[in-house]
Formats: sequence, C-alpha cells, structure tokens
Amino acid sequence: MLFRSWEPALLDDPWPAVATVADHVGVPHLVVTRHALVRQVLTDAVTFRPENALDAVTPMPVAALRILARHRFRLPPTLANNGGASHPQIRAIVAAALHPSRVEAQRPWLTALVRERVATLAAELDAGASADLYAGLAADLPLLVLARLVELPDAPVSAVKDFARAALELFWAPLDAERQLVLAAEVGRFHEVLREFAATGGGLAADLRAAGHGPDTVVGALFFLLVAGQETTSQFLTLLLHRLTREPAVLAGLRDGSVAVADVVEEGLRLEPPIVTWRRVAAVDTTLDGTPVPAGTSVVLWLARAGRDPVIVETPTGLVPQEAGPGSPEEFRPGRRGSRRHLAFGAGPHRCLGDQLARMEAAVVVAETAPLLTRATVVRPPWCPDNLTFRMPDAFVIRRG
Repeated sequence: MLFRSWEPALLDDPWPAVATVADHVGVPHLVVTRHALVRQVLTDAVTFRPENALDAVTPMPVAALRILARHRFRLPPTLANNGGASHPQIRAIVAAALHPSRVEAQRPWLTALVRERVATLAAELDAGASADLYAGLAADLPLLVLARLVELPDAPVSAVKDFARAALELFWAPLDAERQLVLAAEVGRFHEVLREFAATGGGLAADLRAAGHGPDTVVGALFFLLVAGQETTSQFLTLLLHRLTREPAVLAGLRDGSVAVADVVEEGLRLEPPIVTWRRVAAVDTTLDGTPVPAGTSVVLWLARAGRDPVIVETPTGLVPQEAGPGSPEEFRPGRRGSRRHLAFGAGPHRCLGDQLARMEAAVVVAETAPLLTRATVVRPPWCPDNLTFRMPDAFVIRRG
C-alpha cells in the first residue's frame, strides 16, 4: 500500500483516520488519512518534526554510503528537512527567488515555448503518428523555467533529469542493494556538479553565500529545488493532461470558456497530486484522533487521500462519501467548493515555495494543450514505479481519435 498509494482502489477504500502500516523492510509507519489531521500535523512543527523528510526509505548498505561519501554527498538541514533556527532565513531567500512577480514575468516566454511544442506535436498527430506528451512537452519545461529564475548550473537537461529521477528513487523507493549502488553513483556524480556551482554560481547560490551560508547548505538547497522544485511539476503536468483525456466535459468547457483554466489546475492538484505522501516524525509522546503516537514514530501523511476527504468538498445530501456519482469527492469538477483546500503543496512552515510557479506552468500547459486532447486517444497511459512519495510517470502517448 505504501508504495502505490495513488491507485484508485486504495484511495477510494474506507480507511480509518490513522492506521499503522509496515513498509517493505518491516518498519511501522502511522498513516494519517483525514484532511484535518494531515493539516494538523503539517502545521504543528513542534510536536511533529521534519527531520525525516529526506531519509532513505530503504536503508542504504555500507557500499552505497561509501559511494556517496566519495562524492562528498551530504544533505544538511536546509529546506524540507530543516526544523532548526536556520530554516526561516534560507526559506526567505528561496522565496524571494520564486516570488510571484518573478514567476509571472516568465509567462510570456513559457507560453511561446509551449505553443511551439504543441504545434510540433499536432503536426505529428495530423500525420498519423503517435506523440509522447511527457517527452515532447512536459518533461523539461519546469526545469527550463526554474533555471531562468534561480540561475541553475549549466548542465545538460538530460543529465539534470536523470539525476532528479535517480534521487527520487534512491531516497523514496523500495530497492535492492544492487540498484542502490547504481543510483548512489549517479546521484553522487551530479552532487559534485552542484558543489562546484555552489561555490561559484550566481543567482540563488550567490544569495545564499552572501547571507553567510556554507557550501553544504547551498548544495542542499539546490539539491532539493532540482528534485522537488521541477521534477514534481513535470509529473503533475503529465498526470493532469492524462486525466483530462478522461474528462470530455471539462475539455468542452475549456473550449467554450465556461470552465476556467485555474479551476482545472486546482481540481487536478486535488485529485492527481504528484506528491502523494509526506513524512514527519513525532518529537514527543502525543495522540492523533485518540491513537497514541510515541516519540520517534514515523508519520506518513497521505496527501492524495486528504484531497478526497468528503469534508472539504461539497457532496449532495444522501450521497455516501465513497459512492460514485455527481458531486462525489472522486469526480473531477473544476470550480467546486473546497477544491482549493487540497494539501498538494503541504501546509504550515514548510509549505511548498514553488506553488505559484507550478500553478502558472500548469495553467499555460492546460490552456495551450486542451485542443490537442479533444480528439486524442490514449495509446500508452503514464506508468509510475513504486515510490513512497512521488509519482514518476515515464511516458504519455496519444494519437488522433
């Protein structure tokens, strides 16, 4: 369950508010399923700490740790895993780089790029060929935008993408020892690139250095941005476009203007979040919904299920929450009451700093791609490998219907 928690069969089954689930190596985790409780944990940074957010879910063997050590790989408390005094200042510097005004300034450039790519994909489809909307459109867009905002290191896009996906797998997937060695080598090699850039690069790296932060902190911030700041958005774009192929009424509404693009994005975030769970660790003995939570307990927050909690969206009187039908929480209804209460970006002091960036990118892609999806037949839907936290679609192939 822990490693495929985005599947409808799991999301739509009845679950208690909290449940203890063991992972693939027998470690128990307290899974929190209700929106209010998930939000409570995220906003209470004293009782529930973030230090385990980036811990490897599969313990690394000594050989893999040695590979990382040779590359001087370290992940000090920086952003997602930082519950200390340095977090607010680091967060403020990154927030300034991703300020909504700076994000909005990228919209014209991004729109032109997306239009160009959509035109190329449309020509391929018109010629009778299939088109991969992940590889041909969504995979690298967030990285290209992020690079303009924070002046990322000048590395080939393919190398950055390979590194990001390797990191998501190394730290959040169930793995065997042989695979861990391969991934450790890939992550370690790119970490050296980040370390060199941290010492000399401009933009965000220079701002962090100017504030007195050392190389490890700068590298840690860049690491997290490259992993969570762009890879998750490319995942979301792919998942949302695939969902829209199953929502002809929404596509028709986008065409005639009766459905707002922003509402489509929010409903997509609620129902198809790329980050399906997040972790905290209990700092003290406490309780959740009457369940004892001893200090040191790993708490897995089921963000994807929290977005389907019937408490947050309107449900017509008489409908059972798990029952399919008009207005049910599982239905894709842009603009519905409560749609924006999802926790796709988290909540509290560690809420995602890239929320406006992801929203802007998704709005542009949906607006420009909707006509392409209207007559599309799915040849190959996105497939996601086992992962505790991230959905990592590998392709999304369509042809003309």
